[in-house]
Amino acid sequence: MKKLPLLPLLLSVFIAFLGIGIIVPIMPVFATDLGAGGLALGMIIAAFSITRGALLPLVGSLSDRLGRKRFLLAGLFIYAIVGLLIPLAGNVTELVVIRSFHGVGSAMIVPIAMAYLSLLAPTGSEGRYMSYLNIAIFSGIGCGPIIGGLLYDSFGVAAVFHLMALLSLVAFFLVLLSMPSHVAGEQKTSLGLLKNLAAMLHSRKTTGILLARFGTMIIMVPTMAFLPLIMSRWQDSSGLDIGIVIAARTLINALFQVPFGKFSDKFSKRIILLASSVCLAATVACIPWMGTFFSMLLLYLLLGIEEAAVWAVLGAYASIEAKKHYGHGTMMGVFSLAMSLGVFSGAVLTGVSLDVWGIKWAYGVAAIFVLFVSLIAVTMLSRSEKDSSTAASGNATKTTTSSE
Repeated sequence: MKKLPLLPLLLSVFIAFLGIGIIVPIMPVFATDLGAGGLALGMIIAAFSITRGALLPLVGSLSDRLGRKRFLLAGLFIYAIVGLLIPLAGNVTELVVIRSFHGVGSAMIVPIAMAYLSLLAPTGSEGRYMSYLNIAIFSGIGCGPIIGGLLYDSFGVAAVFHLMALLSLVAFFLVLLSMPSHVAGEQKTSLGLLKNLAAMLHSRKTTGILLARFGTMIIMVPTMAFLPLIMSRWQDSSGLDIGIVIAARTLINALFQVPFGKFSDKFSKRIILLASSVCLAATVACIPWMGTFFSMLLLYLLLGIEEAAVWAVLGAYASIEAKKHYGHGTMMGVFSLAMSLGVFSGAVLTGVSLDVWGIKWAYGVAAIFVLFVSLIAVTMLSRSEKDSSTAASGNATKTTTSSE
């Protein structure tokens, strides 16, 4: 593994997502105090995804042409500003605007980091290398809620968001001082964004990968934002309890990233994706039926293991496609766009379900959609593999015939 720029990159991503994780258990409570209902709570989260999604393909494509460091620095700086602005929000509308700005910064962090890791990954080790980034992300998010819960219980809301700002600035200076502007072996591409997008849409395999990423992200809003609404109704539940459950899910996800990354490099990615997606949908459907801290904790540990398999497989798929066809920044930008669209769709879908039918149906609807979309995606990947196998057999036959 190359020590530069991999180590400073992973450390900066960890610090940035530690700041994000800190606000996870607090944001829904803060938004509810401002008067947010189910749909408004979903839109606060969706606002982040809208601006992030709108910029992801463009930022990814530009990073292939102009280099990646400047975008990563800009994103981390925006994160710091957002941490200072959120406690100043006086109503839901202001919070939506700030979260929209937050999404701009996010568009410049995760896809750029994914592009770096994809670039550094040796052929055949894409799953393992992308799992390193996922470890940094989920370790940061996993440790953050515990710290955030403790800060909230001890010092109040403002302290939580101010720490996010401080950590983002630390990551900013780490990237500024430690990472080179250009990675050895990196080649800048002149292929336009629109041409790449058209090629992706014409590829059954790439479309299947993007659809799977979209479908499995639908669960993010109910499993993260709605969890405090469930647990806060229990007797003697605290911000720390909520933080522990969220942290358990993300930390177990981080723990299983490398094993699943290596597994996806050696065995059928499609089969792993199918099995983990089905289990994921079933687990999500069970969440609102839990009634104790320990039952929820065990369920979220299972959820984290299932997500580890999904993230490792899809990350490997995306890295392979980036190398073969589209460029690292462009592919990871569009891949991240699929994630944002999934979060946005999940926010609207489950927010409306929560307001109309109640919280149990919000989780049930999310589980059904995850299962349905994932099955379509796996079918597309299966057909793509069969088409490739048929084409390879045809070429081999032509070669044998011509040699005779």
